[in-house]
Amino acid sequence: MAYLRAHPRFLADDPDLYRFLAPPERVHGEALADHMLAMLRAERIHASAMAERADGVLAAGRAAAGLTARVQEAVLALIGTASAAECVTAEFPALLAVDAASLCVEATLDGARPLPEGTVAGLLGGRPVLFRDAGSDAKLLHGEAAALARHDVLVRIPGEGPPALLALVARDRAVLDPAQGAGALTFLGRAIAVALRR
Repeated sequence: MAYLRAHPRFLADDPDLYRFLAPPERVHGEALADHMLAMLRAERIHASAMAERADGVLAAGRAAAGLTARVQEAVLALIGTASAAECVTAEFPALLAVDAASLCVEATLDGARPLPEGTVAGLLGGRPVLFRDAGSDAKLLHGEAAALARHDVLVRIPGEGPPALLALVARDRAVLDPAQGAGALTFLGRAIAVALRR
């Protein structure tokens, strides 16, 4: 096998050898194996697998591009608002195509959902973004939207202030698909942190 791989023209240069090989599919005439059919079939299978893989990559790319565009709109909304917490609650659901959004803070902040101390670290650990099926903490994070909380994503709000996170919730898993990437949401968390410092 190694020799044939290193010398791909070996059989082409010595076609008489085909008479002595076991045919992969069928035999034509004087026991001449139909290797061409086998080669074509293998290439078709390979091409089909590569096309499926490319379709998956393109779909993920389109979804990520869509999320990035929605995050850009959310950042623009943050720039023009006087209250980041109110912007998250009132504008983010429509802008990000989610069912509900909450700013959750381990402190008291108008418009934000208060969290017990240690909640952000307990939920996110060292991760900037966590995609998950909504858990038993849905009421704490999503309030009245907890009934919709089949899937959520938690985004760390970095900074020097009290620990905080953005909680997005959706009934449809495709809306919060991890394949869309966490980069845009990480950036959104940073933008919220800047808005909170104003």
